[in-house]
Amino acid sequence: AEGAEEPRTGVMTAAAKAASAANSALVPLGATRIPSLTAEETREELVTLRGTELTEQQQAKPYIGPRPAIVTRRGWGADESLREKSFVYTSTVKAAFVHHTASGNNYSCSQVPSLIRGFYRYHTRSLGWRDIGYNFLVDKCGRIYEGRAGGVAKPVKGAHTMGFNSKTTGIAVIGSYGSKKPSSKAVKAVARLTAWKLGLHGMNPKKKTSLTSGGGNLYAKGKKVKMKVISGHRDGFNTSCPGGKLYKKLSTVRSKAAKYQGR
Repeated sequence: AEGAEEPRTGVMTAAAKAASAANSALVPLGATRIPSLTAEETREELVTLRGTELTEQQQAKPYIGPRPAIVTRRGWGADESLREKSFVYTSTVKAAFVHHTASGNNYSCSQVPSLIRGFYRYHTRSLGWRDIGYNFLVDKCGRIYEGRAGGVAKPVKGAHTMGFNSKTTGIAVIGSYGSKKPSSKAVKAVARLTAWKLGLHGMNPKKKTSLTSGGGNLYAKGKKVKMKVISGHRDGFNTSCPGGKLYKKLSTVRSKAAKYQGR
């Protein structure tokens, strides 16, 4: 079940090097896994990553969850030739949108890298997107995977919630959660990931934030919308995603994430 984290061998293409180098502040080139950090190590890393932008108060007591372990694109075997070469960034991350992949729950966790490669091919080849749409994916065993290339600690612009892809991050829990509850491990992983990712940008998981719609089927372009910092896909777009059972768990995710941040 740990197959996604075994070292990759062989020559890296220029595109593979670029995707890996986007995480160079966290791990060496070619790493298949970004290891977890303690709360103290995460705070030290935050000062390194964003030190010039932190106030004295934030440096003294930043509200950020411990960095969770993340399987990199190299770890799940991304074919970097499928995506567009350049990375697109947004200015900050004010909210996280939670999704499900609506792809069924009867997978084994050793199959997950293959599943992600399938989502990636579908998004790039069938839908014509520049890369996989989600910024992160989480499996039912609680493992977290890097999605769209550009660096897990950076504000990479995804394609996950039409109208609200700017200043947000998209997290997909692999499976279908309309009638089946997500695993407790998956819920915990989403809480840990949001505590860290939103903490990098000083966001409180239990609060609301203001986002401006880029235009979708719920909100007209330019409309300012108050959105929970951790929202479901359906909050920004008319869809059943992330499924009713996962959507109901978002209040748990918010409270857990706030605790991980030390709030």
